[in-house]
Amino acid sequence: MTSTLRNQAIIAGVAESEIGKVPGVTGLALNAQAARRALDDAGMTPGDIDGLVTAYSVAEPYFMYGTVLCEYLGLKPGFCASMTMGGATGAILLEHAAMAIATGRATTVLVAVGENRATGLTRDQAVAALAAVGHPAFEAPYGPLIPGFYAMIARRHMHEYGTTREQLAAVAVQARRHASLHPNSHMKHPITVADVLGSKPIADPLRLLDCCLISDAAGALIVTSPDRARDLRRPPVWLLGAGEHHTHEHLIAAPSLTRFGARESSEAAYRMAGVGPGDIDFAELYDCFTITPILEAEECGFAKPGEGGALFAGGATTLEGRLPVNTHGGMLSHAHAGAAGGLLGIVEAVRQLRGTEGERQVKRHEIALVHNEGGIMSSHGTVILGRERR
Repeated sequence: MTSTLRNQAIIAGVAESEIGKVPGVTGLALNAQAARRALDDAGMTPGDIDGLVTAYSVAEPYFMYGTVLCEYLGLKPGFCASMTMGGATGAILLEHAAMAIATGRATTVLVAVGENRATGLTRDQAVAALAAVGHPAFEAPYGPLIPGFYAMIARRHMHEYGTTREQLAAVAVQARRHASLHPNSHMKHPITVADVLGSKPIADPLRLLDCCLISDAAGALIVTSPDRARDLRRPPVWLLGAGEHHTHEHLIAAPSLTRFGARESSEAAYRMAGVGPGDIDFAELYDCFTITPILEAEECGFAKPGEGGALFAGGATTLEGRLPVNTHGGMLSHAHAGAAGGLLGIVEAVRQLRGTEGERQVKRHEIALVHNEGGIMSSHGTVILGRERR
């Protein structure tokens, strides 16, 4: 599949819910809030929606989350799906929504993802959820949590390429600076490299500020066909390319600790869009830990293997750099609530492509790449978006 979805779907509206700690608001309510705002952004009503795709919730683990969300929103769509691909879910949901549009299964699809992870889980529940990813026979008996798995990846990258703690810290510092310019980010207080290096140890070499937030948050997209563009409240953003790739589920089965599936998913997206890494103006890269966007930048073709750390530390990925990355602050500083973290990167990309972000607006904003990854670097989804059709 190299061109099937190119120019077949547009993003008509985007929104996010309240973000941070939002006590007394359920995950379903956060999704509803984001959905209503996205419909308003597009100039549409719930009656326009005939498809819905969503993710999952750890805080509210309904058995059939998609139909539960439809029930909550009062929707009765002819197309509905919920997906569990961890952090990769957002990008893959957008791809599936576009497939539904392109094949005539739906005309307008709501993509809504989020949950109340900050206030809806106790500390013990959160730890139990983090422990669930380990292989039941070969990993779980040793008690690893998600930060420990990513710490092993970071340590291997440091061993093979000489990546430094300071380079990892630069990722977090940049994310916080970008988040400080976003009106709805969870964390805005400035941090320095010294702050990151001096923060609480979590799993060597990762420290507290190397790790993503835990937020209450939801994001939503309205995906529809290009012939609706003239009816929209805002200029459409075009889906130019999409790709996904899955290499393993448990880290013990990963083919490598420094090379994962982002290369294959991004290459598929580049082929579909008819562009390459040099055509990308800015990128929103999944950043559950500071090592993650370094690896993704390398696999998506923005840096050679082993040079991702220098890309961030050298300033190339700041708002003023040649390739701004995570212009909203990413999951390290803007928000992270399960699969919503990746979807909020798509929301940010659409807003940047519209050119409406003021002090945070990047200068070049014709084509954007968003990469989401799920599990322990196991599932990958890449989408390429543009201001114009190609």
